[in-house]
Amino acid sequence: MSFLQSELERLSLPRRPADRHALIEMLTTQEYGVIPQMECSAEARIVAKDDRFCAGKAALFTVELTLTLPGGSFTFPMYHTVPKGRERYPLFVLANFSPEVPDQYFPVEEIIDRGYGVLSMGYNDVSKDAADDYTDGLGRLLRQEAEKASVPAEQLPGKIAIWAWTLSRMLDWALAQPGVTAQRTAVIGHSRLGKTALLAGLMDDRFACVISNASGCSGAAITRGKTGEHVSDITDKFPYWFCDHYRQYANAEEAMPFEQDWLLSGIAPRLLCVSSAEEDLWAGPAHEFLGCVAASPAWEALGLAGLVTPDRYPLPGEALREGSIGYHIRRGTHYLSREDWNRFMDFLDHKGWQV
Repeated sequence: MSFLQSELERLSLPRRPADRHALIEMLTTQEYGVIPQMECSAEARIVAKDDRFCAGKAALFTVELTLTLPGGSFTFPMYHTVPKGRERYPLFVLANFSPEVPDQYFPVEEIIDRGYGVLSMGYNDVSKDAADDYTDGLGRLLRQEAEKASVPAEQLPGKIAIWAWTLSRMLDWALAQPGVTAQRTAVIGHSRLGKTALLAGLMDDRFACVISNASGCSGAAITRGKTGEHVSDITDKFPYWFCDHYRQYANAEEAMPFEQDWLLSGIAPRLLCVSSAEEDLWAGPAHEFLGCVAASPAWEALGLAGLVTPDRYPLPGEALREGSIGYHIRRGTHYLSREDWNRFMDFLDHKGWQV
């Protein structure tokens, strides 16, 4: 048995179901919450355009997207940065902490210079990152529809599910724009929004690549045996990120009938890219990497290379990009850095996205 396989063996991970729908049902009912299928129409309005953005290298559109559900409508802003001089371009759909373009996590000029576009939103503009009891906005409308569909109270969607669902509605709009194709769209987020990107990618197979930066506990990291943050910590401080059912696994992680590699494996056969930081011990870089190792057989079962790695933990500064699962670990702490963005674009360039 290889070293990495022995590392997984000692964790006694639950076996993943072969059926992807069963996998999704488990993760949504037990961890993130259920958003049922529903009628939803969308109307977009461009409210501002900067045609000289980034010294004229890009155009920046501010777009108001109005979503109309059976119970009402909700409008939020999104920001579309388009590189100039390209008939087609790969697109990042970004859940960000701020609506600003650029901001500390979003080095937009470097991204544009490499030929990528970005459709971004500030997550608080969609649903507040707070225990607001879902009394207004999109959270109210989505939970209302879930209740009408007889979703049990303990399985009603938390904020991560709501933000993830919104990323799919942004993709709906993006795919109707000139130069954008589903074959070159990647959903991306950092930390809690890295968890969001993973769930969006699981639920919507139109995303050709799913990118998770430092998503840690309840994201890319295996929970069993993990150092740093655990289910008890995250559900105590941020219970509203998840469905209420998830709290039952606080201090009882060995009883979970699922693991986080299920979230990653459900993305197969598409591309997945996960990143960690050496000093980000709360997120648990070793277990983020083990999540990729454990998920790799889902690609291999489809005749694809999953995670191509030496039989050891990667070293800081090392980037793995040969398989369908990319992974890198950098020096430093919990952050979405320029180095991370460049590693993600290196991975996609290596997969032929710049054509």
